[in-house]
Amino acid sequence: MTNADPQELAKFSELAHKWWDPESEFRPLHQINPLRLDWIDQFAAIRGKQVVDVGCGGGILAESMARRGATVLGVDLADKPLKVAQLHAMEGGVANLDYRSVSAEDLAAEQAGGFDVVTCMEMLEHVPDPSSIVRACTAMAKPGGWVFFSTLNRNPKSYLFAIVGAEYILKLLPKGTHEFSRFIRPAELARWAREAGLDLQQFKGLEYNPLTRRYWLSGDTSVNYMIACRKPLVS
Repeated sequence: MTNADPQELAKFSELAHKWWDPESEFRPLHQINPLRLDWIDQFAAIRGKQVVDVGCGGGILAESMARRGATVLGVDLADKPLKVAQLHAMEGGVANLDYRSVSAEDLAAEQAGGFDVVTCMEMLEHVPDPSSIVRACTAMAKPGGWVFFSTLNRNPKSYLFAIVGAEYILKLLPKGTHEFSRFIRPAELARWAREAGLDLQQFKGLEYNPLTRRYWLSGDTSVNYMIACRKPLVS
């Protein structure tokens, strides 16, 4: 069985036409993208690298990595966002970028050790078995390659900020975007990464000020956070 939730795929497909509107429901993704792109590039030096973006959606991160000089494959199982991503890249003349509808597990079986960099951002909390995605991303990475994840912590503060605040009060995201029970504690993600064979390099928090409407990276991983991992040169 495919490790995907049909309701989640449908949810993002319905909003696909808004993906590249920076004032739409995807505004937070547009705002945080420069931060996460620079953070990834700081570790992986992506120019000239083979990169796969797992759960790429409409391609905001994938296209920005291609524009920075990486050769990028974006993969997702939601067809409408993929078509939006393909059209946007074509209209923008981004040549070193391709998209495919394929699961992380199937791509890992097909192209094990095929990528210098693997990114999987804002996806793990939307799938039935996130640990399987972590294993697949690890398998896709070359020895010595980099693997990056981002997700949401599971605690009372994250419920208040990411669901009550972001979806109901500030309306930064559509209601129902996230399901609290699927949020992932950093210790859980770290365990899955280690069990998959990755070396943890850094946790980084992502914070938001609703008054200034500004995002920034910090050491606070209590709500949104990212993790940088490296696949050992020898297993």
